[in-house]
Amino acid sequence: MPTADVLIYTRTTGYRHDSIPDGAAALTELAEERGWTAEVTEDPGAFTPERLARCAAVALISTTGTVLTPEGRAAFEAYLRGGGALLAVHAAANAEPDWPFYGELLGTRFDGHPEIQPGLVLVDDNDHPATAPLPASWAWTDEWYNFTSDPRASGVRILARADETTYRGGTHGTDHPLVWCREVDRGRFLFTALGHAPETYRDPAFRAHLSGALTWLTA
Repeated sequence: MPTADVLIYTRTTGYRHDSIPDGAAALTELAEERGWTAEVTEDPGAFTPERLARCAAVALISTTGTVLTPEGRAAFEAYLRGGGALLAVHAAANAEPDWPFYGELLGTRFDGHPEIQPGLVLVDDNDHPATAPLPASWAWTDEWYNFTSDPRASGVRILARADETTYRGGTHGTDHPLVWCREVDRGRFLFTALGHAPETYRDPAFRAHLSGALTWLTA
């Protein structure tokens, strides 16, 4: 892998979550716990081949709308295909709506959510570092994102699902993916739909979830 450095990107051109500073702080702390450095930025000019070459991973924290330039998109795609790593958190599902490569990474698109409410997360894959720290049935409060299609059809590895019987407003039925990952050429991608509220990023289980994601992404 490249030099152990994490680029945390928080730019929005659509809805902006109040929790973005908390998410950036948590990812910075998780990086520093590993002896890595971290840079938090909203500058699309950071996405250059030279800057990305220093990254062990890139994290998108609730980025929304078009947040990259055409040149940044090209550099980012080359970075990922060449062995880079991307952690996409929560509203990052609503980023880069007209970039086909990013849509292929996600395997779906954001399609709204009901009100914030408690429910259950069901862990499908307890062998994966991102979900191994979580209980098989995890009581959680969040915005339970719906998606335009089932990402499973695009070949992703589903790590956790929502139990729609435990909250109102789900649209996927008994198979509602929330956390998934995939390999893309020599790189790795992981998305978690969780992470709406600021306090989320101080929750030990959620921090373990993010830490495990970083472990897998940079293995």
